Amino acid sequence: MKRLLFVVLALVMLVLVAPTVAQDASNTLRIVLQQEADTLSPQYTNMWFAGTVQDLIHAQSWWIDNTGNPVPAIASEIPSVENGGLSADGTIITIKIREGAVWSDGTPITADDYVFTYEMYLADGNTVTSRFPWNEKVASVTAADAATVVITTNEPYAAWLNQLNMIPIPAHILKPYFEANGNINDAPWNREPDVVSGPYKFVSWEAGSQMMFTANENSFLGVPKIANVLVQFVPDDATVVSSLVAGDSDVGTFIATGDTPALSDAGVNIELVPSGYNEGWYFNVRDGLGHPALQDVNVRKALIMLFDRDTINKDLNLGLLYTGSSFWQEMPYMRPDAKPIPYDPEAAKAMLDAAGWLDSNGDGTRDKDGVEMVLRYVTNQRQLRKDIQAIVKQAFEEAGVGVEIFNYDSDIFFAGFAEGAPMAIGDYDIGEYSSNPAYPDPDTSRFICSEIPTEDKPDGVNDSGLCDPALDALFVQQAATTDFNARVEVFHQIDQMMADMVVWTNVWYDPDLWAINGRIANTLVSGADPLWNAVNWEIKG
Repeated sequence: MKRLLFVVLALVMLVLVAPTVAQDASNTLRIVLQQEADTLSPQYTNMWFAGTVQDLIHAQSWWIDNTGNPVPAIASEIPSVENGGLSADGTIITIKIREGAVWSDGTPITADDYVFTYEMYLADGNTVTSRFPWNEKVASVTAADAATVVITTNEPYAAWLNQLNMIPIPAHILKPYFEANGNINDAPWNREPDVVSGPYKFVSWEAGSQMMFTANENSFLGVPKIANVLVQFVPDDATVVSSLVAGDSDVGTFIATGDTPALSDAGVNIELVPSGYNEGWYFNVRDGLGHPALQDVNVRKALIMLFDRDTINKDLNLGLLYTGSSFWQEMPYMRPDAKPIPYDPEAAKAMLDAAGWLDSNGDGTRDKDGVEMVLRYVTNQRQLRKDIQAIVKQAFEEAGVGVEIFNYDSDIFFAGFAEGAPMAIGDYDIGEYSSNPAYPDPDTSRFICSEIPTEDKPDGVNDSGLCDPALDALFVQQAATTDFNARVEVFHQIDQMMADMVVWTNVWYDPDLWAINGRIANTLVSGADPLWNAVNWEIKG
């Protein structure tokens, strides 16, 4: 009976994910994603799913292609010392806008759009996801002329190629709104961008269901070979896989590795794409917000030692993924002798005992100074993460550590401080999700003091609350170190400090797993800008 009910439910869900638009299905790319984008504005999200969808409609100065190299998009060339686009001291970046670059309404893309975008990052009224690095690394963004943007940094900035790769927003659309309202937080364009720069145009967004895009006839990047793109949001992993296996969807990602055999058997191509991502745990060490036990590094280490990551990766991830040991896993910036903290529950219990967390009242849960050791473990609705939460809860409770499990819709979980996202406001103890540096660049602002979210700093991205002046100094040093080998050495120091402080831990090295229907050709998926060449994707006869 249970099996019959499952089949019926799966069939119902397959109907729900079937295209519901009138466009020609034979010339429509059907992408199915587990998480719904939270916005279509690049300034108001750090969510991977939102950024990937935005690849369809927003061009940037340059793409990072499937080989990890920059490819000009709005820019006519990649700035360098040789072509005059990068000053000898590395502090002035000049971007030449390519001839014929226009918005979808035919209006030219100009340097004024870049200047306006920069101003919107810094405007006090705008609660953008993060102002970094524009507020700290950049002295000015100016227009030398209509087709020339000049970015001046405060000092040499090694990560400029990735971190200053701006996605301009249309000044002629959004500037009047800003002048009338003092911000663009609620501008209709954020959700219904009617004027864009990418190869596709926005058509519709049915909340909780799907988005539709159609070819931009004014695209300066070329007219897409596929006329329409349907992006559907289906939070149930089993339904996503069923849709791909049945051929009702063409492209899916973040597929659980346990589902790859069924997909391969159905003729769906599986691609593992390095993207700098690592599934990880963040510990909340913000005083007064995180559990007091987490202020002790030995407690944090003990909790990891209760977590059998290797078995999870062997069983749930079929051995395709493995337990990493660095935020920069498989990048040259990872310390060379990095090893993960081992699974050792008995040693972990002894460490908790030594830290003074004992079950003094006999209720089965450790306590100290009248505080029960009950931790809030938060993540989104992804089924694999929910499965891991259940495994961890059992393991922790066997060791006397209580666990409260919380799961949030992705648009809430990945939102910012202003929207009350649980990790941003500090309403958690252990938070799990996959994150990365500014791949393929190693720079990140997730662990610096100035990025801790507060009422006065709602755009901060340092959810863990880690603040160490020595670590901050190293992050400042690496950002100004333009020599590759010297910068690698600085990152090895950063990585060692991170390992010693145990505020973040690697659950598994997490390359993007893409499942692509065999009828789709020319799919050069990038780990940085996944749909960078969507203009060239095509459907085989």
